Order: sequence, then structure tokens, then C-alpha cells
Amino acid sequence: MMNRTRDTRSALLNVHKMQSNLVIVESPAKAKTIEKFLGKDYKVMSSYGHVRDLKKKGLGVDETTLAPDYEVPDDKAKIVRDLKKAVDGANTVWLASDEDREGEAISWHLCAVLGLDESKTRRIVFHEITKTAILSAIESPRTLDMNLVNAQQARRVLDRIVGFRLSPILWRKVKPQLSAGRVQSVAVRLVVEREREITAFQSDRFYRVTATFVQAKGSSAKSAGKHQVEVKAELNNRFKTEDEAKAFLEACKSMDFSIGSVTRKPVKRSPAPPFTTSTLQQEAARKLGYSVLQTMMLAQRLYEAGHITYMRTDSVNLSSLCLNTSKEEITGNYGAQYSHPRQFHTKTKGAQEAHEAIRPTYMSTQKIEGSPQERRLYELIWKRTIASQMSEAEMEKTTYTIAAGDHQFTATGEVITFDGFLKVYRESHDDDQDGDGAALPEMAEGQQLHLASALATERFTSSPQRYTEASLVHKLEELGIGRPSTYAPTISTIQQRGYVSKGDKNGEIRAYIVLMLQDGSIRRSLQKETVGSERGKLLPTDIGMVVNDFLLQFFPDIMDYNFTATVEREFDDIAEGKKDWTEMLHTFYDNFEPVVEKTMNAQSEYKVGERELGTDPVSGKPVFAKIGRFGPVVQLGQSGGDEKPRFAQIRSDMSLESITLEEALTLFSMPRQLGDYEGSDVSVGIGRFGPYVHHDKKYYSIPDDDDPYTITLARAIDIIEERKEQARNRLIKTIESTPLIEIINGRYGPYIACDGTNYRLPKALHEKAAELTEEECMEVIRKATEKGTTKEKYKERRVRRKKG
Repeated sequence: MMNRTRDTRSALLNVHKMQSNLVIVESPAKAKTIEKFLGKDYKVMSSYGHVRDLKKKGLGVDETTLAPDYEVPDDKAKIVRDLKKAVDGANTVWLASDEDREGEAISWHLCAVLGLDESKTRRIVFHEITKTAILSAIESPRTLDMNLVNAQQARRVLDRIVGFRLSPILWRKVKPQLSAGRVQSVAVRLVVEREREITAFQSDRFYRVTATFVQAKGSSAKSAGKHQVEVKAELNNRFKTEDEAKAFLEACKSMDFSIGSVTRKPVKRSPAPPFTTSTLQQEAARKLGYSVLQTMMLAQRLYEAGHITYMRTDSVNLSSLCLNTSKEEITGNYGAQYSHPRQFHTKTKGAQEAHEAIRPTYMSTQKIEGSPQERRLYELIWKRTIASQMSEAEMEKTTYTIAAGDHQFTATGEVITFDGFLKVYRESHDDDQDGDGAALPEMAEGQQLHLASALATERFTSSPQRYTEASLVHKLEELGIGRPSTYAPTISTIQQRGYVSKGDKNGEIRAYIVLMLQDGSIRRSLQKETVGSERGKLLPTDIGMVVNDFLLQFFPDIMDYNFTATVEREFDDIAEGKKDWTEMLHTFYDNFEPVVEKTMNAQSEYKVGERELGTDPVSGKPVFAKIGRFGPVVQLGQSGGDEKPRFAQIRSDMSLESITLEEALTLFSMPRQLGDYEGSDVSVGIGRFGPYVHHDKKYYSIPDDDDPYTITLARAIDIIEERKEQARNRLIKTIESTPLIEIINGRYGPYIACDGTNYRLPKALHEKAAELTEEECMEVIRKATEKGTTKEKYKERRVRRKKG
């Protein structure tokens, strides 16, 4: 049978050798890998992703029919020309883009742009880039699956409509240059709501009691000395007050303690399924510290290099080939008792983006060549896959109860009797605690114990945890929002738009009480701990919170979790041929567009995100916190009056929702006059790009470590001199003229500085910048002024556009 299969493949390839074959993939790395598996009669080219997309200008969708209006972007024009030449010289064209909806749409667009006859064009798909998979795909080509294409078109068109219609409303009602998206806005809502849960959370205090008991081997506890063994246990009751906890410890002084019951129970733990897109992103974040976007970029490279299967999938299924090779690998490396082949079943609704979990293409390959990051991610995927086919871990869980008056202590421990899959891999969780229970000494019911010590420690209930990128992916998946291909771009987009930031919280020092019973006496101590310290958590920005509130008020359907999940299911129905995509879009648009028109045209006194904080006691003017043109600001005075209001930027450590009147008034102390230096005033202020020192008509940015509200004249002078020294190091030449001309080496190449304005040097003059004369510099300035390329000319044009 195997020989016949090989003969069939050989015959098929021999036929193709008489033809000219063009294979088009979407990635140059993928093309390079595939070329290694095909003969010289196969030319493999890349489309570099989509060759066609919705028009950038305008909606890009016919507002009556909702038909998409596509165009070839300028940056793809040359790629399309090259592909057309290759198509003209080929007898057979093979479209080999990815097997999901996006990949199917890429192939469809290629047919349209390249003028391919679909009946003569062969579509091939594979979920791993191996020679076997490629040859198998060539043996069984198919035609385009228009259901998948239409599902992608529906998503693209619907998201364009939402973004294109909502963004202008945000520009008018909130702040210029904002944008909105269907899935992104819901993701921001999750982060905002979690932050408000944390802010509103009221922590309750309680006292947790733990104890250490000792038992002597063959003698009483008091005479056993060094032969004593310890049992650590926790009371099954928590006390609300210090007095209650102290009263219990007092009672413990006269109590007799003994083992009340002994429970030994065998426990088995099963391995986690192999990776899907979501679980890979979560585990790579926990174990490797990778961002969601970084994980997907690395996984893409591993896939295109032929190391792993397709990395956008909801499936936990493994091929029979993987099951068999995994069994061989486990048996050979660890022994037959560690092998337990099993098939997992996907529980996620709509899981159909691919047919297999993310796994190594060759299970015998434990390590690969590549960057350190790629090797670490591959090793994680290999371990997770191999562990999923290993035996369960077996352990014995032992529980002792120790009576203590009306309460009881409980001691729990686990002993691993067979490590099974734990020999290779242990899954992480966001709420992981410090390991499993420790092993307990052997004891019997009724055995007498001596209380060595007891601690009553003041504890506090914890607020909900902020989302990490990984836990937000998990929540989106749980709610049915988005699909494997959307998680990474969604989380990346909400950060790029400034709605959410990923940052650290230093935490606060908190005191807590500890009562310790030892040697018959109770000692009280006050200890300290750092609480609220977080690393790499997602925090909503002020703008993110304001935009979220606005959209929730005026577009509750778009922001509804169930609505967003329903839309995703409709895309799935389209992909399965159960629903017409144009009908689905019309239903959505007919309900959405009237709300857009009503909101855009509404005349209301409602001011988005604005809070009145109170009245300035000095001027008697009202003080507001609001979103300004360049971000969160405080405003002193009413707009529209005879006297213009004053504005000050809100500091990064302040929040639009929580800033107080007193805090706002301190912000109006800027600019602060510090004194005189070299005959010119020195002041400090806060501008659009952060705090600065102003001296002699020049601005010097203040480092993050310095506080503009407390900075001294001496420190400001240090900053001025440091910046001047840096400028001197970048200075190429000074021409003593009127006005003075300086040629400076800037970030993007040499430029001329003259009379407070910078002029870019043409590339042809870069190498001779140090030799330029006054006349040559003035010629550059004259040409730049005539072309309107100076900052002043740019401002003039912008003002004219606004007036027009």
C-alpha cells in the first residue's frame, strides 16, 4: 500500500514536471520553506498578505447594497505586477494561502486581481509545512470555498462600517483623532469595568490562625527532643476581630490536642490538552513572559519554518500521526508506563478555524535552530503536546483533623506516587499558589499532639485582579468574543490607540497585626507588607474610560457582550453556508445606522467625560476635569465667556475620575518661576509632551525621575547644561551670520537651525554638511520656505484647511 502511494506521488510530480507550476503563498518565509519540498518545475512566490482591500478613502462600502469596494493598495502594485508576469508564464497556478477564512479570502482576491480562471486554478491547504503535507495537498486540490470568503468579507465590511461611523462621532463629541472598533471597544469595556470593580472594592479584615504541632516518636512530646516531627495545620474558622482571635489563643493554652481523623485518598491528575491559539498565548505569558503579539509573531515564524502546525486554531484535536509518534517518543525516553494516548475534544463553540491543535510537526524533534525566543516557545509547545499523551499523575492526599474546642485544625498534604505527565510539564494558572501541600508525617487517630506555636495573622480580602494580556484573551474566549486570528490584534490595537496601557503598580505599604502563642504566652507584633504591587497589568487610560462610557450610553448594543458574541456566531454560520452574508449585514446596518444619525445630530448640553470639581477659592471660578485636545486636563473658568479659561495637563499619576479640587489647583501653579541664569529667566512647566525647563527661548525636557512641582533652580540649571552638552555633541558646524546658522546632526540626518526654525537638508548634501557655506545654507532655507515645508507654513496650511 505504501509503495502504491509513493508511485502515485511520483507519477503526479512527473506530470507536473512537464508543466510550468506557480505556487502563490502569502508569506515569503513560507515560500522559502515550501520551495525546499518541490522540484525545479515549481516556482513559489509570495503575495505578502492581502493584495486587495477596502478602499481607504471613504467608507469603502456601497451604502445601498453594502457591497465592498476593493482596491489594490499602492504598496502592493509592484507585487501584483510581478505575480501577473509569473501567472502569464505558468500553465498551472496553485493558491496555497493559509487554511482559515483570512487565507481563503487572500486566494479569492488573488483570483480577482490576477484574472485567474477559478476552474483552472487549484486551491491547496495544509496545516503543517512538511514535505508529506505539501505533496498530499497537491494530490488533492480543491476550488475556492466561498462560504469562508464570505465570512471574512462580512467581518471586514461590518467592522469597517462600525469604525467608519463611530470614529467621527468620537471626534466631535470626545476628542479629535479617536477611533472605535467592534471587538476592540468591548475589550476596553472589560478592562474599564474591572478597574472600577477594584476602585469600588472594600476590603474586609479577618484573622487566620495557623499552628505547628509536634509529636514524639515512642515517648511524650515534651521529652522527645530532636526526635519530634512537626505538623502544620490551619484552623477551619476565621475571626473577625483581634479580641476574638486573642480569646481563642488564650483558650488554646489549656486545650489537649490529638488526631481526630485520618483520611487517605488516592488522587489522579490529568494533563492539559495540547495548545490552541488562546491557551498558547496565556501559557507563553505566564511561563515565558511573552506578550500576546510577541507569541503570535514567534509562532508564525515557527510555522513558516515548518517547525509547528498552523498557529491559529480553536481545535485540541491531534492527528493519528502525532498520536503514534508521541507514543514512540514517550516510550523511548521515559518508558511504556508513561504512555497514555488520548484524543481531546474541542469545547469552544465555533471552533472550526483549523483541524488540529498547535503541535510540533515532528515529535522526535525536541530542540530546533532559531532565536532564543523561538527555541523557548517551541520547547513549550513540544512539552505541552508530549505531556498531553502521557499517563496521569498519581498521588496520595492525606488529611488530618485536630480538634480544638468548638473548632478544628486541618492539615493536608500530598505525596506523588507516580509523576506521569508531571515529569515533563506542569500547567500554570493566573491564581497559582505556592505549590501543593507538603508531605505529612505518619500518624494515627487518637495520637496526642503538643501545640508548639500558634499564629493569628490579620489578613484582608483581596480585590479582583487586573487583566493581563493573557487573562483578557481567556475572558474574550470565554464570552465568545473574537476568534483565534483576532485576539492578538485586538489587544495590540487598544494599547496603540491609547485606551489601555500595560504598566506596573508599585503597591503600598500596609501594616498588619500578628498574635503569636508560644511557651504559654501571647505576644502581639505589628508587621508590614507591600500590597497592590502588580507587573504587566492592563490599565484603562482616562481617554479609554471616557470613550467607553460614551459608547455605552449611546451605542449599548455595540458594547453588549452578548451582541458581540452573537455576531461572531453569525460569522460562523456564514462560513458553514447556513446564513447569507449580505442579509446579515443589511440586518445589522438597518438597526445601526439610525442610531448613528441620531447621535451625530443630537444637540445636547452633555459634555463627555467632564466633571465639575468645585470652585477656586481665590478667583471664585469653577474648576473642571475633562478630556482636552491633547488628553486629560483641568480647566479653570467657564468656556465661552469674556475671559478665556486656563488649562493644565493632568499628571500621569492622577486620574480624571478621582482627581480632587485640591489636586487640580496645584496643577495651575505651572509655569513656576525658579530664578535667573545667565541673564534669562528659568521656569518650569508642563506641556503636551511632558514637563520641561524653559530658558532663553529654549525648552529642555525634564527626566522622569524629577518632579516639576518640586524641582529647584540648581537642578534646572543642571538639566540645561546637560542638554546643551548633548546639543554640542550633535553640532556639526556654526556659521556666524545674522541670524546665526547651525548645522546639526539630528535623529533623521543633518538639518539647518536658523532663527528658531529647523530646515531639513536634502540627502544629496548629507555627506558635505560640514562643508556647507552660508550661501548654500540660505539656498536650502529659501527653497524650503518656498515649498512651504517649514513648521510655520505647515501651520498656515492647517489653519486654511480648517477655515475652508
